[in-house]
Parts: sequence; C-alpha cells; structure tokens
Amino acid sequence: MIVTLLGVRGSIATPLRSQEYQGKVRQILEKAIRENINESRIDSFISELPPDLRYVIGGETTCCTVQIPGVPLPVIIDCGTALRHLGDELMAGPCGKGQGELHILVTHTHWDHIQGLPFFKPAYIPGNKLHFYSPLDDLQDRLVYQTTDRFFPMPFMATASEKHFHKLTGPIDLGGVQVDHHPLKHPGGCFAYKFSKDGHAFIFATDAEFTGTDLEHPEEYKPFFYQADLVVMDAQYTLDESFAKFDWGHTSYTMAVNCAAQWKVKNLVLTHHEPAYSDAKVFENYESAIEHRNIMRLEFPRVHLAREGLSFRIGPE
Repeated sequence: MIVTLLGVRGSIATPLRSQEYQGKVRQILEKAIRENINESRIDSFISELPPDLRYVIGGETTCCTVQIPGVPLPVIIDCGTALRHLGDELMAGPCGKGQGELHILVTHTHWDHIQGLPFFKPAYIPGNKLHFYSPLDDLQDRLVYQTTDRFFPMPFMATASEKHFHKLTGPIDLGGVQVDHHPLKHPGGCFAYKFSKDGHAFIFATDAEFTGTDLEHPEEYKPFFYQADLVVMDAQYTLDESFAKFDWGHTSYTMAVNCAAQWKVKNLVLTHHEPAYSDAKVFENYESAIEHRNIMRLEFPRVHLAREGLSFRIGPE
C-alpha cells in the first residue's frame, strides 16, 4: 500500500500568505549569499536547506489516498479542499472518460473534511461511480445539505456520476485489504480507519482528542492501534494549548507521541496542523515532538511531519 497525504491543515484552508512567503525567500537568499552559491550549486543548495525552507506544509484541508496493489484507482479518505486537486489529476485517467469507480471513506462531516466535494470533477462525469463509506446513518443527507441552493449552485445529487452510500457496521474488503473503523473522541463524533493486509497496518486517525486518561485505560484504543506500521494522527496543538482547549476534539503533539509509544506504533505522522501556525511554527512543534520521544529514550515511534504530497509505503515492496 502507498499512503499519500494531500491535505494536512485542520479547521480551515490556510493559503501561504505573502508575508510568510517573502520571509522564506529572504532567509533562503541570505543563506545563499553567505555560502556564495553559484548556478552550478543551486540544486544541491536547495536539497540541503532546512525543512522549513525546503518545503511548504501546504494549506489544504484533510484528504488522503491509499493506493492498493492491483486496484487501478486510489481509495480516498476524506473530502477536504485537497480533493479538488486530486480530482483534476484523476481526470487524466478513467475518471475523465466516465469509467472510474472510486471508494471514499468519510471520517466525519465537519466542513474542513467535506468542502472539497462540490469541486471534485469526477463527480460531474456520467458513467463514474462514487462509493461513500461511513458508520453514519445519514451520510447522504449530510452531503446533500451542504449543496442546497443556500450554499452552492449545483446540488450534489444532481451531478452526473452514480453515487452509492454504504453504512459501515464492521470490517469490509477493498481490493484484498481489510478496512476497519473505530470511534474517536471529537465533537459530533469521528472515526479512525485501519487498513490491514499480511500483518501490516495503516491507520488514519485525525480529529481525535487523546488524553492521559486514554493511556491509563488502554483497553479503549490500544487493541485497534497496537503495533501499526503507520499512524497518521491529529496533533493540532501544543500541550499547553490542549489544556486550554479541552473538549475541542484535538490532540497535542506530546500526547500523540505518548499514545504511539504506548501502542508500539512504528511510524507516527503528525497532521491536522493548526491553521494559525506558520510553517516555521509547525516545524518547531515537529522538532519538539522528536525531542519528547528522545527524552523518553525510545527508538519508536519514528516521528514524521505531515505535509502535502508526502507518501509512505506500507508492506513489502
């Protein structure tokens, strides 16, 4: 399986503003001047920049894909603003010919997780089939509601693709991979999704509030998360912010590391970044998360920072 993160911001889309962009450019130019960079060294210079200057986190809200071997199109998790770009890419393949069949898992229906759907071009092409999965009883009604004429000019069910809604009550099979779900603590509810095959597992667990209580009572989450190869987890806040925003439904990077350590997760990816944070602040939190892991003298979890376009391979090559 190949997991690709397309949108990693939480709450609201956060485009890179001119002031932050210019700040990055200034720092890069100052470094280039200090090192007397000439044209022949540009590529190596860029590759050696610190991560907060070499990359942008990205401002799109949550969307992720899972490419399953033997399945022509990726499974999609959530429909944040990044779904629009994914739709544009998919139009170059079967979806552009009305021959696409897509499977879309929805964690919950807060705006930042569904607002890309009205702009998803494959939904407008006759012949395409869209399968939506959720434990919710009323997922169709929720998606229809966001495109009533008060909010959007094109009703969701009026788009030309076929749409099928599947209520999850237990594990399902997608392309030979078992997909299971687990409820998470979040206002209005949310669900984690787990992809398992041949002893390897990937879990997507955004919009969740994990606290010390969850570590004191491991029976709630540990069996689901235990020894997963890769967990993409909500880590929107610093620890101090998580105390100030108790019951807001999000986790601190410190607690994310604590949970992953107790659950013996191999790789932890911090996601759902606070929209008020600059890239520099997000990378600062990332370094602090690694430091916290190191203070505990643990080799695992390996800690990664979610950014747009980042991919992970789970299982054998």
